[in-house]
Amino acid sequence: MIEFKLPSLGADMDRGRLLEWRIKPGDAVKRGDVVAVVDTSKAAIDVEIWQDGIVDALLLQPGDDVPVGTPMLTLLGAAVPITGAAEVRASSAPATAAAPPPPSPPRPFASSAAAAASDHRRRISPAARKRAEELGIALERVSGTGPDGAVTLEDVQRAAAPKLQAATLEERLSAMRQTIAAAMARSKREIPHYYLATQVPLERATEWMLRVNAERPVTARILLAALVIKAAALAARRYPEVNGFYRDGAFHPSPDVNVGIAISLRQGGLVAPGLLAADTKSVDEIMASLSDLVKRTRAFSLRASELSQPTLTLTNLGDQGVELVHGVIYPPQVALIGFGKPTRQAWVEGNALRLIPVATATLAADHRVSDGHRGALFLAHLRDLLQAPEKL
Repeated sequence: MIEFKLPSLGADMDRGRLLEWRIKPGDAVKRGDVVAVVDTSKAAIDVEIWQDGIVDALLLQPGDDVPVGTPMLTLLGAAVPITGAAEVRASSAPATAAAPPPPSPPRPFASSAAAAASDHRRRISPAARKRAEELGIALERVSGTGPDGAVTLEDVQRAAAPKLQAATLEERLSAMRQTIAAAMARSKREIPHYYLATQVPLERATEWMLRVNAERPVTARILLAALVIKAAALAARRYPEVNGFYRDGAFHPSPDVNVGIAISLRQGGLVAPGLLAADTKSVDEIMASLSDLVKRTRAFSLRASELSQPTLTLTNLGDQGVELVHGVIYPPQVALIGFGKPTRQAWVEGNALRLIPVATATLAADHRVSDGHRGALFLAHLRDLLQAPEKL
């Protein structure tokens, strides 16, 4: 028997609230499957399982707010066949609703049989009735999807979704500001930052994008951000001192380059989910992944791996920003790349003086792991990669 516990979805997360189960007892799961949706201060996160197996029991109910490390479910080994009660639960569950989980010693789940009333009364599970009372939901307005039209806990959660979303948006933004403050205070307290900057000519990158985008529909066009992400990822692969984590008094370089993208929310606040394996993706793949990531971040819908696995962070201010940004490293990462707004500047190349687009790239890095010499080589390589965009 294996316990799957609520994972930490970032160094600044200490608890989460279960919103929804995506599995039921008896289900076979494999590594990477989404098993639950958990609300944090940043978003509603799809939590992925870390190993193969058969779901034995669910230990939490939707609405439970628990610390990181709390057991969420128990899992049988992948080789264990689904037999007995688990097989009955799996085969008898209606197609329109997940079967209720089995009783759990700490907090039993109610069965639909126990919730049955007389024939002339509507069937409402005790868990659904309790949750409706907590949320102020009128049960007569809730459509039941359980056996014989019974109202289930999931029905109540679904009916309450608009109310919960409106109520929690302000709470989430407030909690997010507190989370950001705590993480940044820890960063400046624990990490000896050093800062470097270099100017990056963007004439070749801009001309290449204009040529490529002229032959594409608007939805398939490439933005400068995609080129910057790819160049940063390739530079980090060459200089691994900026790519990894500082934990337990030592640096742990990462074999993967997962670039955290700082995304500002329209309501305020900032989230930096990861664009995973960015060094292995084409520029077109990065552009598609970036568009999807921004959309889901602003809808507060992310996957656990996107928050827990970034190995360095990039903040790109774009055309609406300012020319220079000195970032604060997000622990336990060891580096943050900043990319300012491109501006037209006088640039000398050979004996010629021309007006071209230029942006300032910065690096904030952890002096416990690297030094200015290696950091400068990293920034120079990023700059050089952007001079040959067709090779990215």
